[in-house]
Amino acid sequence: MAKKIRLRFPPSPTGYLHVGGLRTVLFNYLIAKKLQGDLILRIEDTDQKREVKGAAEQLIEIIDWLGFEFQEGPHLGGDYGPYTQSRRQEIYDKHVQELLDKGEVYRCFCSSERLQKMREEQQAQKEAPRYDRRCRDLSEAEVKEKLDKGEKYVIRQKMPPEGEVVVKDFLRGEIKFQVADLEDQVLIKSDGIPTYQFASVVDDHTMKISHVVRGEEWLPSFPKNVLLYRSFDWEAPEFIHLPLILDKQGGKLSKRKGDVAVEDYKEKGYLPEALINFTALLGWHPKEDEEIMSLETIVQKFRPEDIGVSPAVFDVDKLDYFNGYYIRQMEIDQLTELCLPYLKENLDKAQDPAKKEKEYLKKVVGLEQERLKKLSEIAELTDFLFIEEPDYEKDLLIWKKMEESEVKENLKELENLLTDLPEESWEAKLLEEKIVTHIKEKEAKVGNYLWPLRVALTGKSQSPGPFEIAWTLGKQNSLKRIRKALKKFS
Repeated sequence: MAKKIRLRFPPSPTGYLHVGGLRTVLFNYLIAKKLQGDLILRIEDTDQKREVKGAAEQLIEIIDWLGFEFQEGPHLGGDYGPYTQSRRQEIYDKHVQELLDKGEVYRCFCSSERLQKMREEQQAQKEAPRYDRRCRDLSEAEVKEKLDKGEKYVIRQKMPPEGEVVVKDFLRGEIKFQVADLEDQVLIKSDGIPTYQFASVVDDHTMKISHVVRGEEWLPSFPKNVLLYRSFDWEAPEFIHLPLILDKQGGKLSKRKGDVAVEDYKEKGYLPEALINFTALLGWHPKEDEEIMSLETIVQKFRPEDIGVSPAVFDVDKLDYFNGYYIRQMEIDQLTELCLPYLKENLDKAQDPAKKEKEYLKKVVGLEQERLKKLSEIAELTDFLFIEEPDYEKDLLIWKKMEESEVKENLKELENLLTDLPEESWEAKLLEEKIVTHIKEKEAKVGNYLWPLRVALTGKSQSPGPFEIAWTLGKQNSLKRIRKALKKFS
């Protein structure tokens, strides 16, 4: 009988979902889908000092927003729970006792002061700081004496005394590690809580995990994990270490250099489709030269063997490109709904009740749909459509080397032209036909009319076309703004 494919995403509730975590959950999801397996959510909260209240619930919320489906988890239940490590203490106690009985681990009674002094001396001698195994060979009588005295201890993993450990990564093949370079790592802390290194191995085995997908930064602990599996006489799962994600300068992603939390990108108005599409290409690329892909298409094209091992570059400009693409594909009703939270400040400025109606807002959003890279930009791009009148200097109305009198004359012609245009003909296309025909008849330069018109309507040097703006504002508001521009030349 074939082994059931089971993968897990094990975030720590210490804050937001890092973009590296997004890539990990995505690749776990893709492999589970491709191999027709299950995806399990497990909350790894053994580091209780760093735990942030409510972070686990927030993680589940952002994962739901991204659209990933899990088959088991703390919010779903399942046959291999509990799915939160802090509720699995009995399981860890049982398994560490098994290793104590087999002599594969040992109690270490060294104080934190002694360990600190030892490390300082090693660093002074330019040696790699590591535990000197002082407690490794204590006799049973010595251990009992210390336990009877109530001395605190941690439990450490016994590394082999010599030789090498050969491990296999799905992407890199066999990797050899010298055991001389491996420290007797702590598996159980002095309060009895397991470290990540112990809990993750026990959990992966007891939850029947078949594939472990994680970042390349975990490669140094890979041999320790494999040795722990061997101590239990367990078969290790298939390990897939994803390539590093670097910033454009070649450094590690960090909060100091920019946003690294998925929640930050959501808040700025990035769409889940764009984040997923962009993240899928951080270390993987389909055989065909294709970049724009839905999650369903990515699942269809994805092959684990096509994942690379070279570092991937997190390029925000490329993410903006993807996000702009998905914004442009969106139905205007849905896009308007998504833009509403970002338009709140503009709506508060609007004195005209008509500017708060759904039809007007759809026009406003539609006006900028082609230019938006992220939803949060909608506020600044459209503020001029909500205020009563834009505020700007007269000089902005002047196109290139035009004289003030010519600007005034051109705006006056446009005012007369638009005043005569019936309300029912107030459509962007008809406005364009009417104005462009007039300019051609005058044998004038287009910019000499359209630049002053654009500035009069917006108060800005950059904006969508003046015909679309006039259509959005409506006849009365457009004429009101043109007349205000004319007054600047009085």
